[in-house]
Amino acid sequence: MPHNPCCDDPNHHHDAPAPPPHPDRPRVLPPGPAAYAEAAETLTAGNLVAMPTETVYGLAGDAGNDAAVAAIFAAKGRPSFNPLIVHVADVGAAEALVHVDDRAARAMEMWWPGPLTLVLPRRADAPLSLLVSAGLDTVAVRSPAHPVARALILAADRPLAAPSANVSGHVSPTTPMHVVEEFPDGGGARLRLILAGGRCAIGVESTVLDLTGDRPLLLRPGSVTREELESVLGPVDVATAADGVKAPGMLISHYAPGLPVRLDATTVGDNEALLAFGPDQFLRGGAVRLNLSNNGDLTEAAANLFAMLRALDRPGLSGIAVMPVPDRGLGIAINDRLRRAAAPRT
Repeated sequence: MPHNPCCDDPNHHHDAPAPPPHPDRPRVLPPGPAAYAEAAETLTAGNLVAMPTETVYGLAGDAGNDAAVAAIFAAKGRPSFNPLIVHVADVGAAEALVHVDDRAARAMEMWWPGPLTLVLPRRADAPLSLLVSAGLDTVAVRSPAHPVARALILAADRPLAAPSANVSGHVSPTTPMHVVEEFPDGGGARLRLILAGGRCAIGVESTVLDLTGDRPLLLRPGSVTREELESVLGPVDVATAADGVKAPGMLISHYAPGLPVRLDATTVGDNEALLAFGPDQFLRGGAVRLNLSNNGDLTEAAANLFAMLRALDRPGLSGIAVMPVPDRGLGIAINDRLRRAAAPRT
């Protein structure tokens, strides 16, 4: 057997063995009939399942079970006044929970299933936990397009409350391993399973539109843009801080990495990370750099946003410098998330 000289070297430090995974670490399952059946049983028992959607991974629980909804809040460390989105299979399932007017019906016909959440008046007999609405008389509802999310909703045969599967204020997850990183202990042992559906195609949360007033109110921008909404619904107002927290994602400090974020960067420090957009060959410096889209594609940038923010959020760096992103189309949603990531922590 060849002699290994390092074994005789008293100054050699062998790598310590990796610590064992936490006993409550959630299991990652590939999608399929057996996985859907097990996940449905997990939800029925009041526990949580992470599921992929076309936007980001969601932390799903039975929306009619107070304990399950409370477990979502507890796992995320989420402020109690921030409502949760309820995910349903189709328009008929939504109509059992909320009042659907002509505007909502047109929006559902156009964008459901898909990345549009509608805030609508809650039905008095809606079989939902009051915690879902965080004390409001409205419900945010969405029918996701991702086949794994749809299969899980049908298998569970119930509406699912499913905010993004991350600790509140952290960057949203777009891969199964992001969820594992966020909840290595299973969110206090309540997150039992992660259904692995690959990387999320869109990569930013759904557009949220409030249809409870006389005019539609855009609460959170997303991949369904204001211009697209107005082509179907007429004029759409944009929410301000004065509108209060009516829906998920409206807290000022949200989607935030641990490092401070500096926007509209035209220079980068030697100890900063750079989140670039488009050709960045004229920028020098930076300890590490990633590019949302080398050719300036906003769709590609949105899909990369949260994963790259996570990858750049490294100990030992002074911050993350972010190059300007055009404030048009999907860039509006990207800039909204970046402003929240850069805002003072709340």
